[in-house]
Amino acid sequence: MKRFKANGGEHVNPSYDSTLDEPPFYEVSNFSNGEHRTVRPSVVSAFGHDTLDRLPNIDFYRNPDTVSGHRAVRPSLQELHDVFQKNGAISVPDTVEDDDQRSDGTPSQDLESAGPTDTDIGTVKFGWIRGVLVRCMLNIWGVMLFIRLSWVFGQAGWGLGIVIIALSCVVTTITGLSMSAICTNGVVRGGGAYYLISRSLGPEFGGSIGLIFAFANAVAVAMYVVGFSETVVDLLKEHASLMVDEINDIRIIGCITVVLLLAISVAGMEWEAKIVLLVILLVAIVNVFVGTVIPATTDKKSKGFFGYQSNIFIENFTPVFRDDETFFSVFAIFFPAATGILAGANISGDLRDPQGGIPKGTLLAILITGVTYLGVALSATVVRDASGNITDLVTPGIPCNGSAIAACELGYNFSICDVQKCNFGLMNNFQVMTMVSGFGPLIIAGTFSATLSSALASLVSAPKVFQALCKDNIYKALHFFAKGHGKNNEPIRGYVLTFVISVAFILIGNLNTIAPIISNFFLASYALINFSCFHASYAKSPGWRPAYKYYNMWLSLMGALLCCVVMFVINWWAALLTYGIEILLYIYVTVKKPDVNWGSSTQAVTFVSAVSNTLSLSSVEDHVKNFRPQILVLTGSSRTRPALLDLAHSFTKNFGLCLAFQEMNASMEKNQLWLRKTQRRAFYTAVAADDFREGTEKLLQASGLGRMKPNTLMLGFKRNWRSAGTEEVQSYVGILHDAFDFEYGTVVLRMNQGLDFLFLILLSFLISFSLSVSVCSPPSPQVAKMNERLLEASTQFNKKQPKSTIDVWWLFDDGGLTLLLPYILKTRKKWKDCKLRIFAAGQPGRSDLDKQEMMSLLQKFRINCSDIRVIDDIHVKPSSESLKKLEDMIEPFRLHEGSKDTDQAEAMQREQPWKISDKELNTFEEKTNLQVRLNELLKENSRSANLIIVSMPIARKESVSDFLYMAWLDILTRELPPTLLIRGNHKSVLTFYS
Repeated sequence: MKRFKANGGEHVNPSYDSTLDEPPFYEVSNFSNGEHRTVRPSVVSAFGHDTLDRLPNIDFYRNPDTVSGHRAVRPSLQELHDVFQKNGAISVPDTVEDDDQRSDGTPSQDLESAGPTDTDIGTVKFGWIRGVLVRCMLNIWGVMLFIRLSWVFGQAGWGLGIVIIALSCVVTTITGLSMSAICTNGVVRGGGAYYLISRSLGPEFGGSIGLIFAFANAVAVAMYVVGFSETVVDLLKEHASLMVDEINDIRIIGCITVVLLLAISVAGMEWEAKIVLLVILLVAIVNVFVGTVIPATTDKKSKGFFGYQSNIFIENFTPVFRDDETFFSVFAIFFPAATGILAGANISGDLRDPQGGIPKGTLLAILITGVTYLGVALSATVVRDASGNITDLVTPGIPCNGSAIAACELGYNFSICDVQKCNFGLMNNFQVMTMVSGFGPLIIAGTFSATLSSALASLVSAPKVFQALCKDNIYKALHFFAKGHGKNNEPIRGYVLTFVISVAFILIGNLNTIAPIISNFFLASYALINFSCFHASYAKSPGWRPAYKYYNMWLSLMGALLCCVVMFVINWWAALLTYGIEILLYIYVTVKKPDVNWGSSTQAVTFVSAVSNTLSLSSVEDHVKNFRPQILVLTGSSRTRPALLDLAHSFTKNFGLCLAFQEMNASMEKNQLWLRKTQRRAFYTAVAADDFREGTEKLLQASGLGRMKPNTLMLGFKRNWRSAGTEEVQSYVGILHDAFDFEYGTVVLRMNQGLDFLFLILLSFLISFSLSVSVCSPPSPQVAKMNERLLEASTQFNKKQPKSTIDVWWLFDDGGLTLLLPYILKTRKKWKDCKLRIFAAGQPGRSDLDKQEMMSLLQKFRINCSDIRVIDDIHVKPSSESLKKLEDMIEPFRLHEGSKDTDQAEAMQREQPWKISDKELNTFEEKTNLQVRLNELLKENSRSANLIIVSMPIARKESVSDFLYMAWLDILTRELPPTLLIRGNHKSVLTFYS
């Protein structure tokens, strides 16, 4: 093996096995950051020459740490652009990119990357028949098939009974189609409905419905077990062997049963148990059909069964609702029978091919079970009321009427049932199927099979869904339940939690009470599955490419609306409670903002809406009433000047555009992440440029999109302008001139402590450290206090402001920006305790009139202020002391050509054109004195203000030198509280018209 030296302190070790078709690969290690990966630099056979480009391969598209195969890393664009091969030497880029940090958009937080690969060794995977079809059929053929279906048809008649079954099948079929589309749009992992909804609509919807769906499955265990217990109690009643009473016997038997089911599930014998239960169930269903063709015995006739009789069919066609039941209350009791369609999807992580198996198995199960329900219900031709007394025959002279007219025609008189409650018939006997069948004990066994298989399916589904939800760590308090055990990663803790919930509902002991509770939960889940399919289709994202094509987005939307309507019709208060819980969970997840990115359709729709709204804005002319400050902030790193960013954010808040800017570097993503974590709603951007001014100029021209572009430039005051180089000062002043030229409003913030607080704290630390080393003593407390003051100043605008004033010196009409910004600031919670004071320039002798005019103007603008002051002595010459400060400030930058002859003066101006000439000082003496005088007035009137806002002076580029202009800004804002210099673009941003 040859050894190569790579760029940037990296070593590349090429290895090649001549027996393989793969080209040589290079192990690339970056010693500076410990990163390591494998790069295959050349492909020879396909193209006939060495190339770093790789052929398309599925391994490039896997998630990091995928459990379904090895993830390969394709060469980056930078590598292809920079790498060269010459004479057997290879050079690689200085930066080696870590898999998890790649910016190719590959999602990294997913269940696919959630577990180590060694846990999948020996894992049992199911095909579509065992994993989906059988489970769905066993779950759908539940407690309703043998012990409630006859009651449903007795209440609703077989006419509306068919409608109930058909409506249930319509809901489940549409949901099945939507689920099939979602399942075939990518790899499906464990979590069932939660996984489908969360990956489609995002963690907010998925997290809320996932918790509800897991809970609904846990309650479903109780419903099926209570159905089983009712059958056992009926047997005990027949033999007069009740332990306590009916309700308590149901509770006792139910608790014992759920313990046994839990043991079967935990022991891993769930599938073996299902095979036995399926065989028994199929035999029991056949037994019902066989019993209907066997001639009815006298005992069966006395209990209301006469075989296939047309008059019984006709009599049972119309509904006869009793005991305050309605169509929708009966539907609510039956609908959980159809909820088993997610039994296969709920164990999607245990399926060999969930993409192909879930659609095929689920839809076939809906068809088979729907036909079975209809066949069994229509075959049970039993009258609604029967006494069970073989002596209740039709006798001449005794009237035979009441609810069972058909029985009279067949020789039996059940008129007594109109006077007292009978124990037999569709309305009174939940064990009608046992009586109708050819061999009764088989129906009892089938009932046991149907109820126990459904209970077992729900007992397995609930922990699996809950485990998937907890693995995603959306609810951090529930992460305890994410841990799995054994080769199949069984959620033992989830089993225990499901057991506790199911036992709590088993203690209710009434099937008709439990069923409507979970109907709403399942319907809410189905509604969101349908809406997920519609939403993904509506977003028209290129990533929505389901292999299953037999779906329709509008049909899915109709299914979602149908589920919602049915929820409210079944039980309006339970529907409100369900959606109330879901909304609370949605808000919780939204506030917590889990650190996941699944590429949901919500993101796609948000993007489409943003583009559409931006294009709509572009076709509308700007109007002064809709003006908002859209601020471009020159911050450097977002953490360097927090006070500047906080004040800009106060102006824009959630209703404007704020862009932070620095030169292009590798920390852009970190800065944007910091903005998001600190809840500063702003965009962070950077440009590649040769210098600061050029970069700013590019941003001023190109930043933003359509109407969503900045209109105000905000930057910090350059405090070190006197010690900085000439080019730096010219660049800074040039940026201000550029902003004016591009018609931007311009805002400059000055704070006595400075804005770059990280640099200042580091500088004070270095000074303190050097002093302490020189005198061998700890850092002085003065330096610590200074650091504390700097830190406090950096967060000054990020906390509630004390009661004081915002002083606005609106000296020049710039379109109103100088007045609008402080008004916006006053509307923020942090500034609401501050009073607004307006200072205006006035002519001597007419202060009262000027004040009235300003007051009238503010009233028309509907801007309230606590005080208006007119300053009528601005024209007074400043004190000699103040002028001396200015002279000392500009002395190092003066040319002093006045004492020279003409040739020397011209030569000096050519050599140092940036210096302040005597002619320039004379020309702008009045304007210079004005800045000095304003500083005196500011100190006199606004020294105690929380914030001072002053109209910014403007200098002509050709006439005023950069250093003189900086001196104006410096002397104007010197030794004051935080001060904002503002100059609008002289286009109106305020109006008094409606």
